[in-house]
Amino acid sequence: MLNRILTENHGERVAVIENEFGEIGVDQDLVIRADEEIFEMNNGCICCTVRGDLIRILGNLMKRRDRFDRILIETTGLADPGPVAQTFFVDDEVRESMSLDGVVTLVDALHLGLHLDCSDEARAQIAFADVILLNKVDRVSTAELDALEARLRGMNGIARIRRVHMAETPMSDVLELGGFDLDRALVVKPTFLEPEYPFEWAAAFNLLAGEVVLRLADGPDPAMSMVFVAAPAVDGDLIDATAERVFPLFSGEGRNIYPRQALACDGALAILALSQTGEKHFAVAVPAAGRYVLLTQHLPEEFDLRLEQSDGSPLTPVVERRYAAAHQHDDTVGSVGVEFSGALNREKVDAWMSRLLQTQGKDIYRMKGFIDFAGSGERFVFQGVHMLFDARPGGGPWGRGARTNRLVFIGRNLDRAGLERGLRACVA
Repeated sequence: MLNRILTENHGERVAVIENEFGEIGVDQDLVIRADEEIFEMNNGCICCTVRGDLIRILGNLMKRRDRFDRILIETTGLADPGPVAQTFFVDDEVRESMSLDGVVTLVDALHLGLHLDCSDEARAQIAFADVILLNKVDRVSTAELDALEARLRGMNGIARIRRVHMAETPMSDVLELGGFDLDRALVVKPTFLEPEYPFEWAAAFNLLAGEVVLRLADGPDPAMSMVFVAAPAVDGDLIDATAERVFPLFSGEGRNIYPRQALACDGALAILALSQTGEKHFAVAVPAAGRYVLLTQHLPEEFDLRLEQSDGSPLTPVVERRYAAAHQHDDTVGSVGVEFSGALNREKVDAWMSRLLQTQGKDIYRMKGFIDFAGSGERFVFQGVHMLFDARPGGGPWGRGARTNRLVFIGRNLDRAGLERGLRACVA
């Protein structure tokens, strides 16, 4: 679908923000090379901790506003579109410089039934859509398509639904949609305009210069991200102003802090190591008297979190705020990236892949990447969904650089060692 938009003669210059779920980036190379700007974010789901990255990239694009007419954001198949769309309404700079034209959801007609009842993301993508493209219609009977379309209309009665093959549809179906319907988004999700952050609690404390102690009991997570920062001088809401200022930090690199180590109030992301059993405490260095804000990934009662004076007397927040938990993925769903050099034997790959999909196809949601087949001068594009997979020329010639097999598997309960061992056994 993305490649169709980039190659159709619609007369618009398109900047692309490509979001990928996986440790090896392949999507940027799967996009047809053109004059468009392509940005890739592969350090997480766009609806979670990388929202700060999205805002930064949008800001950078606006500095080159004369080079494009439209921005297209392709999220991962695991993304909740709500927080992505929300960015265009709750961030002041983004709201002033651009508007959201619409949300297009591409539906796999053959496989949607496997995920619709158990995937919040699939339901959210359908509910937020202005246009639903029902793809792979050649693999599903008319009766099955009618039943699926009726179910989709029950979830979203306003979206336009188009039945398509290989995502072939007029560009008028996906461009110039006329604007995102905010009122409908609020019906789907009444809290749509409330900010979602990668932390659940924030509290402001009046502290004296010196040292205080942060104590935590056993909790549900072996680690917890937090930021301790001096409160900004603001006239409005202190907590919300701090939250909006520091949330991008949660998408970056943090410092690992272990029990009994010092925790600084310097506004940097700290990742507390909490795997050991029993009470854990961290010394917090307060550089100067004043008001400080603590923002934590989890609620304080989950770890019996307390902030105390060095003599053990409790410190009570001046003000505190709880936030709705940001979108979280099923922990059993992950990605495995395999990358190595060496031409592969086509027959061995076909045989291995057939065995893999017969035994694990239900758990493999998506496969994609590039393969170096022996005897071919071209890269082969590798694509797959559940029991279907395909490898065909389309990645262009290898050129003079290293010929590298680069594949990504996304699914549930993936066996990293087994996948890599199986692929390496296919070397010619």
